[in-house]
Amino acid sequence: MKNRVSLGRNENGNVPYEQGDFTMSEEKKVRRLTKNKLSKTKKQFYYDLLMKARSEFMTQVRFHADEALSSQKDSAGERAGMATHMADLGSDNSRHDLELGLMSSEVDVVEMIEEALQRIHEDEYGICLDCGDLIAEARLAAKPYARYCTKCKEERESFEDPSRRSR
Repeated sequence: MKNRVSLGRNENGNVPYEQGDFTMSEEKKVRRLTKNKLSKTKKQFYYDLLMKARSEFMTQVRFHADEALSSQKDSAGERAGMATHMADLGSDNSRHDLELGLMSSEVDVVEMIEEALQRIHEDEYGICLDCGDLIAEARLAAKPYARYCTKCKEERESFEDPSRRSR
């Protein structure tokens, strides 16, 4: 007799992933990881990596904010907004837009880092948000705020507009 795997409930009391019952070995193919109990040492290692990355990205955010929002001088050394030539004004606007764009992408990374810190606290760190598999330690060491395993990230990128790829 097969062991029933309850993945949700309907009027009959259970609903397997697809029609029919599953054996316990088949359950592993369907079930997603929800917790990843890291050792204290690994938890501290990833926490430190995330805090270091957060500090670096916040420094970049502050730099871009200062450049884009509080700069008193333009590229010609004159007061901002007082360009003497239309080309200078265009360059200033372009630089301003570039700084705002960079700042926005850095803020997105800071948000991903905050989410990763929350996942560490909830013992969900290192679990792919798409497939539920563990994210490789090498990937987490290189990019501690990774949300997806390499397989799922590659799959997502294949559907993405190349000009909109995230970090």
